[in-house]
Amino acid sequence: MSLDQTAAGLTATPIAGPQPILSAHNLQKRYGKVVALDHADFDLYPGEILAVIGDNGAGKSTLIKTLCGAVIPDAGTIKLDGSPIAFKSPMEARLAGIETVYQNLALSPALSIADNLFLGREMRKKGPLGDIFRLLDRSGMNRIAREKLTELGLMTIQNIGQSVETLSGGQRQGVAVARAAAFGSRVVIMDEPTAALGVKESRRVLELMLDVKRRGLPIVLISHNMPHVFEVADRIHIHRLGRRIAVISPKDHTMSDAVAIMTGAMEPPAQAASAS
Repeated sequence: MSLDQTAAGLTATPIAGPQPILSAHNLQKRYGKVVALDHADFDLYPGEILAVIGDNGAGKSTLIKTLCGAVIPDAGTIKLDGSPIAFKSPMEARLAGIETVYQNLALSPALSIADNLFLGREMRKKGPLGDIFRLLDRSGMNRIAREKLTELGLMTIQNIGQSVETLSGGQRQGVAVARAAAFGSRVVIMDEPTAALGVKESRRVLELMLDVKRRGLPIVLISHNMPHVFEVADRIHIHRLGRRIAVISPKDHTMSDAVAIMTGAMEPPAQAASAS
C-alpha cells in the first residue's frame, strides 16, 4: 500500500486471494473544470461483494463507468487479473468478461426474456442456415435462458418467450442479473439494483446477488441503501470528492460510521495505518 493510501486511512486487506481480479490506480477524469476522478484507486478481490458508496457527485458513477468501458479516463491504469487493460467501449469490457447491470436495466421491453438475455450476442443455427441465411437458434436460446433463470431460482417466470414488459419489477431485475451472471466470466457490476423495487422484490435481488457470489463471480455493488450494503457486502469502498478515502469492513463498522466517513464528519479509521 502506498504512503498516500496509508495516510488516508485505507483498509484494503483482501478477503480472498493475494491479487485483485480488477483494480485501478491513480484514475483521473475531468469534464472541463469539474474533476470527476481525482487520483482514484479501486480494488476488487475474487469471491467478494464490494460495495461502493458515496454522496451524490462523489464520482462513484464515473469510477464504475471507467471500469466497464463506458468512460475513458484521462490518466491512470486499470488491470484485470493483473494485466493492464484499456477498454474503449462497454462491448470490449463485456468481451473481457465484465458484465454490468445498469440502474435502468438496459432491457428491451417489447422483446422476450430469451431475446433480452442474448441481446447483441444471439445464437445462430449451425450450418448454412446460420452461416448463410443468418437464422437464429431460438430453441437453443430458450433452453439456455431457462437454465440460467433456474440456476438463479427465478422459478416464477413460467414462459421464457413472454415479453419483458409483462414482468414485475423484481422479475425484470432478475432477468438483468441472469444475463450478467450468464455471460460475466470475471466480474459483475450492479448499479443501484434495488433502487426502484419494493421490499419483497428487493429481497429477491439480494438473494440473487448472493447466488451469483456463490457461483464464484465477484460483484461490485453501487448503492445508497445502507441496510442492503451492510447485509451483503464483504467490504465497503467509500468514495468522496473523486477518490477512495477508505475501505471498511461491515463487521467492524456501523452504518453511522460509513455515512460519517462518506460525508467527512468522521476521519477514516486510524487503524488502517498499522494494518498496512
